[in-house]
Amino acid sequence: MFKEKLVLLGASSAGKTSFMQRFVQNTFDSVPSTIGAAFKCKTVSINDKSVTFEIWDTAGQERYAAIAPIFYRTAKFVIVLYDVTDIKSFERAKQWVCEVQQSSSVNRIIALCANKCDLPKEDWQIDSEFVQQYANSNNLLYFQTSAKKNFNIEQTFREVANEYINTTKIKVNPEFIDTMAQQRNKGCC
Repeated sequence: MFKEKLVLLGASSAGKTSFMQRFVQNTFDSVPSTIGAAFKCKTVSINDKSVTFEIWDTAGQERYAAIAPIFYRTAKFVIVLYDVTDIKSFERAKQWVCEVQQSSSVNRIIALCANKCDLPKEDWQIDSEFVQQYANSNNLLYFQTSAKKNFNIEQTFREVANEYINTTKIKVNPEFIDTMAQQRNKGCC
């Protein structure tokens, strides 16, 4: 079992809290803006392995932007959300992606989520093919989601977990194995 930190980033009103609430509790309620950060956990099982996500929902307001690096600096996963009907939200998402990628040499999985995809296509301000190309050129997983309609929420987390499982090699400490063998050979006295 793996237990890792996942951070949600995005502009205010991109739907981060609703996205997390839908995944963890399978509910969609009107929620106030997050102040600082909120925290939840949920485990996803892929075949015989499981990943427990420690999910941090960060505030999207610009006044809280300075604290976001505290959360994503040590995160193994980052999901950046934007509102498909708000071009400024997408521009901010691209800034978040750039900041996260430059923040450290930690090999982390970053997903970009076009949220609120339940809204009419004529209201979308960002072309999905353009976003797919952007995601591909930046090594991002890309999903179209709707927390309101529960579209692709579980799938996003499952794909992130699957990517992690497929790219993570279990490291065995040889000293630990040797110590355990020595203890067994000594017996109880």
